[in-house]
Amino acid sequence: MKLPFRILGSLLLTITALFAETTVTPPSEFAKAGDSLPAVNILDEDGQAVALRELVREQPAVIIFYRGGWCPYCNRHLMALAEAEPRILAAGHRIVAISPDRPAKLKATPKRGKLGYRLYSDREAEAARALGIAFRVPDELVAKYKGEYQIDLEAAAGDTHHLLPHPAVFVVGTDGVIRFAHVDPDYRKRLSVDEILAAIDQE
Repeated sequence: MKLPFRILGSLLLTITALFAETTVTPPSEFAKAGDSLPAVNILDEDGQAVALRELVREQPAVIIFYRGGWCPYCNRHLMALAEAEPRILAAGHRIVAISPDRPAKLKATPKRGKLGYRLYSDREAEAARALGIAFRVPDELVAKYKGEYQIDLEAAAGDTHHLLPHPAVFVVGTDGVIRFAHVDPDYRKRLSVDEILAAIDQE
């Protein structure tokens, strides 16, 4: 049965309010091609510290920053990457996916078992801040997420900084230099697999 236009419109407004980003980082501050990965640590799913630069030392990588396992747009993108992972590996690159989720939350990511690549935690947003892609969610919106939608950003990250990354894709060489960068403050827009492969081919 089709929903009345009024109800459908209300649902869309609710979804937009839920996932709207309220603090936009100026694009001039985003990391870009030619920049080097920052010398920061992130955590693997077991809570062990890993140097971000070490993840590309032996193999070029497609590094994905996403907002968390609570975000449906992020999860769809993660699944699309999982389906295309053989093509990305064939192009000589590995996939690294990073979010603010603490390690225990990474393990609870929807359909985690279908993702062949590793997930990493930037729970303190150190990597996101160093790359210029972090933004702060206002306290009132944090409360709205938790109270109305059962999305607890503090529980997800295990921290109260309320920082999230703009969705981003970085293609990085073994020297740690970013070859391609794509950052979009609009959480609904994600780089397609074909666009990522085209970026790899242009290296």
